Amino acid sequence: MNGEVESRLRKYLERDKNGLRRELLRVLLEGKKFTTSEIHDILSRRGYSISPRGVSAMVGLISARLGILKTELGEKNRYYLKSEYADLVRKIVEEFE
Repeated sequence: MNGEVESRLRKYLERDKNGLRRELLRVLLEGKKFTTSEIHDILSRRGYSISPRGVSAMVGLISARLGILKTELGEKNRYYLKSEYADLVRKIVEEFE
């Protein structure tokens, strides 16, 4: 299972043209729970130009295709990295720096 996640994560980052995907994963590696709006604000402050819908799409893809996020349902859904994938994600993100 981890091998498949690792392979998908590498392919996902190989298509990262401007570092946005890597930066989004870095945000999630902080270990907190974020709404897509909070992620959008963080990425905007870090100099990335992306719409709130774009952030939602990226988070949805990471959750559905990579399977490394958990969702806490509520008035505004909060997303966070599954703890069992934190080390793997950190290692791969560092490789792509």
